[in-house]
Order: sequence, then structure tokens, then C-alpha cells
Amino acid sequence: MTAPRKALPVIDPQRCTGCGWCVGVCPPHVLSLQVQAGARFGPKRSVLHDAPGCTGCALCAVRCPFDAIRMVRTRVNRPSNPPAVAPPGPPG
Repeated sequence: MTAPRKALPVIDPQRCTGCGWCVGVCPPHVLSLQVQAGARFGPKRSVLHDAPGCTGCALCAVRCPFDAIRMVRTRVNRPSNPPAVAPPGPPG
């Protein structure tokens, strides 16, 4: 069982140069370099292609030399109304 994800990388395409350092340090290999806007050729940028597989370790953000990646917290699904627990009864 894996720990719940706490944050996901968000990549700023204006700052990303496509150097690939983030892709290289990503342990679960959920980042890739892709050509933008569906073009067949052109500059590549880093893309999070498997968000459910991301562990939220932030190695990509730490390694990025251009500060193009920031980690954004995600919500953890928790029950809105936890089950009620009956108070302990009188000793007896």
C-alpha cells in the first residue's frame, strides 16, 4: 500500500527549457519530454504524464536548474462525516 500523495509537480512552460534533468531524477518515471501543442517537431518541455503514479517526492522540483517546477498540494479524500463512536457506558 502506498502513502497518499500530498503534492504534484506543476511545470511552468515559460521557464522550462526541456533540459530533462527532472525526467532523469524522477524515481517513478512519471515525467517526460514532449513537443508542445501537438506539433510533430519543435522544442520539448517537461510534462507530468502519469499523475496517479507520482509519489510527490519533489526531486524534480529540487533538481530543476530553472525553477520551472513547483509542488502543489492535492486534497486527500477523507470522509466528511467520520463514523460516530458510542461513548463508553457506565462501568459495570
